[in-house]
Amino acid sequence: MSIEIDPIAVDPTGDREPERRPAPQSRMSFQKWLRELGWRHLVGIAVVLFAAFPLVYVLSASLNPSGTLTGSNALFREVSAENYVALLSDPRRPYAAWFANSLIVGLVTAAGTVFLGALAAYSFSRMRFTGRRFGLLSLILVQMFPQLLAVVAIYLLMRGISDFFPAIGLDSLVGLIMIYLGGALGVNTYLMYGFFNTVPSSIDEAAKIDGAGHARIFFTIILRLVAPILAVVGLLSFITTMSEFVVSSVILTSPDRLTLAVGLFRYVSEETNTNYPVFAAGAVLAAIPVMALFLWLQKYIVGGLTAGAVK
Repeated sequence: MSIEIDPIAVDPTGDREPERRPAPQSRMSFQKWLRELGWRHLVGIAVVLFAAFPLVYVLSASLNPSGTLTGSNALFREVSAENYVALLSDPRRPYAAWFANSLIVGLVTAAGTVFLGALAAYSFSRMRFTGRRFGLLSLILVQMFPQLLAVVAIYLLMRGISDFFPAIGLDSLVGLIMIYLGGALGVNTYLMYGFFNTVPSSIDEAAKIDGAGHARIFFTIILRLVAPILAVVGLLSFITTMSEFVVSSVILTSPDRLTLAVGLFRYVSEETNTNYPVFAAGAVLAAIPVMALFLWLQKYIVGGLTAGAVK
């Protein structure tokens, strides 16, 4: 058996050809870099500064003991925890109770929205029944109308319920949670529906051959495959609930049952000499659970928002 030797790789003397090094590339000029890549960095820096400045300003105002926002124009000129102490020690405004109420309402609403929305989305995606298409269209049409239009109707409905079931009527956290669940179910169901359609139906068919029913398929198989959209819906529902003001201000009236949005509003509405730095301190503390949940679920956010968009 003969062996062919590449004459290019070996020279006549039998020694290997010296390794050829690539010619050094000339450095890109500053004008060329700025024209091709630099402007993108400049735009990104400008956007970051534009988005971060309000946050930095609120943090600076919360640490400023002067008691006015004009005194906070010089960022972090004075740093003190007086505003936080005043916020947590005011007996007329129980901030701790507001914080707990918002967490309870936000977490329960997020969990309920995820569970009920997933059940509805699974039904629309996997089952064929009369009125399925009409139901999907109705979910979209209902979301076209802003929730503000239903405030008067919601108030009258909750006042009527209070006459028979006070525990779920006006001035109750349970009633507020039920309102939030009904308002968020439509758009979240449709969002989950698009994601559920990306899961191959062959998985369901294989499970049915093994004897699994719809309940077992849903809880043991489908929920694990659609975890990204569940995390996104839960996060969006929690953020919306924590910052919602209109409905909660109509339903809740007792000082110890208010949510953070309604309670903090009283710092700038019920006093002639408003104390905005204390309000800023409350806003900074209110942002902590939202940031923590966002950082915990951030690995699911991109996949959950884009995976169902193709369908």
